[in-house]
Amino acid sequence: MASRADNIASSLSFSNFGKATELRQRIWFTIGALIVFRFLSFIPLPGVNPLILETLYDQTRGGILDLFNTFSGGSLERMSLIAMGVMPYITASIVIQLAASLHPTLMAIKKEGEAGRKKLNQYTRYGTVLLCAIQGWFLASGLEAYGAQSGLQAVVAPGLMFKVGAVISLIGGTMFLLWLGEQITSRGIGNGVSLIIMAGIVAQFPTFTGNLFSGYSEGSIGNGTVIGVIAMVIILILVICFMERAQRRLLIQYPKRATQGGGMQADRSHLPLKLNTAGVIPPIFASSLLLLPLTIAQFAGNSVTTDSTFYSVIQTLNQYLAPGQVIYLSLYAIGIIFFCFFYTAVVFNPEDTAENLKKNGGFIPGIRPGKRTADYLDYVLTRITVVGAIYLTLVCVLPEYLLRNTGFTLFLGGTSLLIVVNVTIDTISQIQGHLLAHQYGDLIKKAKLKGRMR
Repeated sequence: MASRADNIASSLSFSNFGKATELRQRIWFTIGALIVFRFLSFIPLPGVNPLILETLYDQTRGGILDLFNTFSGGSLERMSLIAMGVMPYITASIVIQLAASLHPTLMAIKKEGEAGRKKLNQYTRYGTVLLCAIQGWFLASGLEAYGAQSGLQAVVAPGLMFKVGAVISLIGGTMFLLWLGEQITSRGIGNGVSLIIMAGIVAQFPTFTGNLFSGYSEGSIGNGTVIGVIAMVIILILVICFMERAQRRLLIQYPKRATQGGGMQADRSHLPLKLNTAGVIPPIFASSLLLLPLTIAQFAGNSVTTDSTFYSVIQTLNQYLAPGQVIYLSLYAIGIIFFCFFYTAVVFNPEDTAENLKKNGGFIPGIRPGKRTADYLDYVLTRITVVGAIYLTLVCVLPEYLLRNTGFTLFLGGTSLLIVVNVTIDTISQIQGHLLAHQYGDLIKKAKLKGRMR
């Protein structure tokens, strides 16, 4: 059943878009900020030879670097100033969120309201700088070592000064992206960090489209494959849109209260529980954990002799954990299901929700307040999380299997489509909110004018 807000939003007329001056300014600001992000992705790090980078990167494809490269819009492949993207911030944010739900001190800070949120955001920024420094140092060191072993030197002047300069540049690039994301959130449309991630993913679309149609023109991809891929993308988008908006609405009833007419009226509301509470966190975590051993094995395989036992172990690991293999897909599905339940349990606490309802006098009809309500919420949340986990697993694993067998990838499968669709839905909802506010503002002005004429 559609809510009242959905009914109002569906009746909005986009003909008033031209009259909403503030909304147009916000949209233009967002577009300009994303253009700046794309320009930065083509500025290489100081001391790096960009002509050799592509050859070195081609030798490490299939590992976790592809995950980071997609989210950064190809910045890692070009080793630009924003090669790390916003992934360190996302990792730090997830760690702080998990710690705030498990550690008593951080949990108390979280309950302080706006002041606590600002303090946790500051901790997240400190963690982002630390992660950028660590990852930047290993990235610079690996670039020097891997280039030397391959006979290609991508670093013009290897040494301590290059590493320090690379770390400082990478930290500055990531923190600038965070500042740019905050500006988009406050002065533009949508969540800034999410829009930057989506822009990086969408920037890879021409590459995928070119590979698809070049394969078709060369004869390596048939007509059925092209039609099947396009149909699969459309079906995936429709399924994701439907499932991401799906929710289980629990009826909440409050005690009867006296009205101005002398009667008694009972207030009712709904507690919406999203079918996919965990969002895109489970696929990102699961793919990162699986691709990390493969990437380490790829780098380690270049430093050992081919007739050693360790080299045979590395080759076996690369063979069975390669994306698209049965073992890889099975572990990927298990990881998605595990993180679905784990992250849902972290972000939604049935006991706290039941306690808040009890304090406000609310209750679920037929369920006693307190522990019975918490048990019922946990029961319902577990059932819908099962459906959400199955949905995420199918969306992420099936495209991975089908596309790997055709010889190319689609933005890392369903994970990237999940991010793009989710961010698009959120952005459209905010645009509708601005249009709705503008429409109400016009109605209020008209009402005031009529009141003055009287």
